[in-house]
Amino acid sequence: MKKTIITVLLIIISFYQSSAQKPQLNSKEGPVFSEFSYQGKDDIYDKNPLKADEFYTPILQGCYPDPSITRKGNDYYLVNSSFAMFPGVPIFHSTDLVNWKQIGHVLDRESQLKVEDSRISGGVYAPDIKYNPYNDTFYMITTEIAGGMGNIVVKTKDPAKSWSDPFKLNFEGIDPSLFFDDNGKAYLVHNDSPDKGTELYQGHRVIKIWEYDLQKDQVVPNSDKIIVNGGTDITQKPIWIEGPHIYKKNNKYYLMCAEGGTGDWHSEVIFVSDKPTGPYIPAKNNPILTQRYFAKDRANKVDWAGHADLVETPDGNYYGVFLAVRPNEKQRVNTGRETFILPVDWSGEFPVFENGLIPLKPLLKLPNGVENKTGKNGFLPNGNFSFTESFISNELDYRWIGIRGPREKFIVTGKKGLKIIPFQTNIKATSPTSTLFYRQQHAAFEAKVKLSYQPKSEKDLAGITCFQNEKFNYVFGLTKKGNDYYLVLERTENGKSTVIASQKTDINNLLYLQVTAKGDDYSFNYSFDGSKFNNLGGVVSGDILSTDVAGGFTGNLIGLYATSSNDILP
Repeated sequence: MKKTIITVLLIIISFYQSSAQKPQLNSKEGPVFSEFSYQGKDDIYDKNPLKADEFYTPILQGCYPDPSITRKGNDYYLVNSSFAMFPGVPIFHSTDLVNWKQIGHVLDRESQLKVEDSRISGGVYAPDIKYNPYNDTFYMITTEIAGGMGNIVVKTKDPAKSWSDPFKLNFEGIDPSLFFDDNGKAYLVHNDSPDKGTELYQGHRVIKIWEYDLQKDQVVPNSDKIIVNGGTDITQKPIWIEGPHIYKKNNKYYLMCAEGGTGDWHSEVIFVSDKPTGPYIPAKNNPILTQRYFAKDRANKVDWAGHADLVETPDGNYYGVFLAVRPNEKQRVNTGRETFILPVDWSGEFPVFENGLIPLKPLLKLPNGVENKTGKNGFLPNGNFSFTESFISNELDYRWIGIRGPREKFIVTGKKGLKIIPFQTNIKATSPTSTLFYRQQHAAFEAKVKLSYQPKSEKDLAGITCFQNEKFNYVFGLTKKGNDYYLVLERTENGKSTVIASQKTDINNLLYLQVTAKGDDYSFNYSFDGSKFNNLGGVVSGDILSTDVAGGFTGNLIGLYATSSNDILP
């Protein structure tokens, strides 16, 4: 009897704790956002219009780093890192490598993604997606640096549907990748630290391989072996050998890795072996992809190219997806690391990215027989596209994300638009915030939204945030002081916040908020009619929205933000 009472009490406590964490979605409080629009305005697209036989790269603009790709039949699937974004690991589908649709996220449940107290650049790193034809199963393996998760694998028969809960893997290190040999055996490779006491220099890393048990979804104990020590030539002290993938061609095994770190010395290198477990011999023509050798001030600069993955088409051709960045005129990276694609020439012994060793161009020739349908029929757009959102539908576009927790805990969509039920945390917290984010996808852009809101106290604020991370961001919103309402603009740099400008305003009028950028120059504007905008705070620098200043691995996110824990005083 005593046991039963305790069990019932525990269930009741659990229910109330769970309820306390969820917003009261029927609450009348909270701002309503509607008429969101985003417009890209990059010069490079205006000056390089597409011809009928061309398409743009990057294929995924904005913060979509660390791409991995696989194929089943005529269907290609691609995934990206998502760090503390929720849901995590966006997944895309294509039948031609040009026209892509997002079909969801691999990690879309709290049982899979435990990032609630993670910094923005923690969480999910370098996912790898593989199709195993021998059991007709898709696998996504990654390192989740949060919530005690570590290295995990999830799987599914259909990538457009639900993926399994994680299987935690028994090894240290990062960047795991699976390889399925044509005899049915499976292997796992990853980056790791050298054995204790053998690290020779800062950035010295190794690549390890394990046998992988498909029945247990676990590495085979004590099967690990170092197959690359340091990189292509350890006497040159190469740094950060990582992002490994194994491919098989003509009965040879090829190990491709990123080398040089994910910054301006980034590259992709290749090794070959007669066996999956090595020894692996580096190609003499390494690197096979990099942008590190060119003038720093070159026009239309693409940089940091690396962290690649290859896929073979049904007709035997190869393509490679990889990350790179497009710095603005101040050489700052605000859009984050993006997903690019190039054809790969594998007519010789080793694969080489076509034109991957010269300055990258924005235009590529379409593969034979492919029509460019980007931006049509649900395919993701490229170039200077526009995106609009009314928030009337019950289902959000997949491009909208939360941070550290599900969007569904703070949003309601309906006839009037998107209601955000404010959390008692603000944007500077390393915990879930009530903010719905859209990635900045151009160096020059305009984003605006209509806001209906009446803050009750100085603790209430709603508006727009430009968010690189919890310590580097802008907040532009409406709050209250005494009996008056104020528009405020705050800059937070390395955790120190400064109010740039504040202005008393009349909330009886409709309020539109807008952020524009042209390279490093950002402006925050407001309007009462949606067409004539006034500036608040002048032109401000986007420096704190760049990875160069703020650090980390993400790009700027444009957030629709509300809080009941505002600390900005007009």
